[in-house]
Amino acid sequence: MTGPYESYVYAYPHKTAYRPLDPRPSLHDVWAKEERDALFLYVHIPFCEMRCGFCNLFTRTGAPEELTGAYLDTLERQAAAAQDALGDATFATAAFGGGTPTYLNPDELERLCDIAGRFGALGSIPLGVETSPATATADRLAVLADRGATRISIGVQSFVDAEARAAVRPQKRAEVEAALDRIRAAGFPTLNIDLIYGIDGQTPATWLHSLDAALAWRPEELYLYPLYVRPLTGLGRRAQTVRDWDDQRLELYRIGRDHLLARGYEQVSMRMFRLPGSGASGTEYCCQTDGMVGLGCGARSYTSELHYSFEYAVGAGQVRAIIDDYVRETDFTTARVGFALDAAERRRRHLIQSLLQVSGVDRVGYKERFGADAADDFDLTPYADRGWLQQDESVIRLTPEGLAHSDAIGPALFSPRVRALMDAYEAR
Repeated sequence: MTGPYESYVYAYPHKTAYRPLDPRPSLHDVWAKEERDALFLYVHIPFCEMRCGFCNLFTRTGAPEELTGAYLDTLERQAAAAQDALGDATFATAAFGGGTPTYLNPDELERLCDIAGRFGALGSIPLGVETSPATATADRLAVLADRGATRISIGVQSFVDAEARAAVRPQKRAEVEAALDRIRAAGFPTLNIDLIYGIDGQTPATWLHSLDAALAWRPEELYLYPLYVRPLTGLGRRAQTVRDWDDQRLELYRIGRDHLLARGYEQVSMRMFRLPGSGASGTEYCCQTDGMVGLGCGARSYTSELHYSFEYAVGAGQVRAIIDDYVRETDFTTARVGFALDAAERRRRHLIQSLLQVSGVDRVGYKERFGADAADDFDLTPYADRGWLQQDESVIRLTPEGLAHSDAIGPALFSPRVRALMDAYEAR
């Protein structure tokens, strides 16, 4: 491991390891052997009002009205095909992500909810929606509240205007606070605020200032993200080498972690902090065991043996081309791009996704699922030797310092096959 910040492992494998499937399996066959009684529905909206300098998500800036309408038309076609393949599936939770789902106007949000509602009554399951300060308008929030949204996640990043500009996220603190006021007034049970540390010019004092500004709304959840400078992003194109950047981010992470723990929050992962007793846990999705159905050209779907999606890109021109191809598509009966997980990859995925949570790997549950002990399947001694791992008969978990190095431990556990596919993608 070269440093504490190699990459954020929010899923395994990453979409850069996906490849065109030949032949393309039918969705009926893909889901035929799967349990379908507690699925996660994810709907992706690939539009934003601006492209943040740190963002490498699949999204485009702006969209003519006819494009958002065409995108919703296509979502409806894809939803019908998924519904036909899934049969009598039921869903435990849902989310609208992006991009920025609230880029859509109120009428379009109503239609989005109607499309998602084909898979069950939204008001009966937790529904999380991502938003931004500029698009968290009262009329949009009213639609989401009326349609049963239970969690709103807003990307603030910093309450210091100069830091927001440095992250190429130009916004005014007054606009952010007005948006937070509107979210609280709408009455959503869970508010999540995203903050970023490691921004150029940020200091421990300004970081604490942003943390305290966020805490003024007593959010049920807070996510603390280290800044990454990635290829093809705004910051990536004008990145400067900072010799001690890793040390700075580690220092700010520890400051933020300790600050939130001292104020009653519990840590769920390196990034996620939750207010106990808030009921926020109702929006969680167990990515180790549950299936996911993704709708939209940036969404992925998970079964036990296949992860599938559409083509992936970060560069603006490629993203626009993929979106344009998506809205012209009429046949969604097959999986076209993906990654097949053999038995070894399924074990590895479970280990990575569990180990990067504070709760760690349930050794009994792992053995019941895979017929072996996780400690026998994987060599974790390098992390134990560093003092980053603790284990007993029932659990293997990261120590607090191990959690601080999650973005190095996760990638280090990738299989050689996945690493080779990701490297080949980046070399194209």
